[in-house]
Amino acid sequence: MRLDKYLKVSRIIKRRSVAKEIADKGRIEINGKVAKSSTEVAPKDELVIKFGNKTLTVQVDELLETTKKDDAERMYTIVKEEYAQDFRQD
Repeated sequence: MRLDKYLKVSRIIKRRSVAKEIADKGRIEINGKVAKSSTEVAPKDELVIKFGNKTLTVQVDELLETTKKDDAERMYTIVKEEYAQDFRQD
């Protein structure tokens, strides 16, 4: 499955066009290599996605062509979630 489609179906990113844009800017890595939106994703791959201040690392568990909201979370496991700067108030 293409990276941009996987991100949309799994609901990590809500729109495929946004997923494509982020990937094509070099802000997503698959198994340590920078990935384009057309890069194929397979189970057990590790994705590192940089959203501005946030870096999300997920492991691909399952590939589904379509999902309901409740099933989308079965497609991946969050490995790590980091923030470059913490803006939360104490």
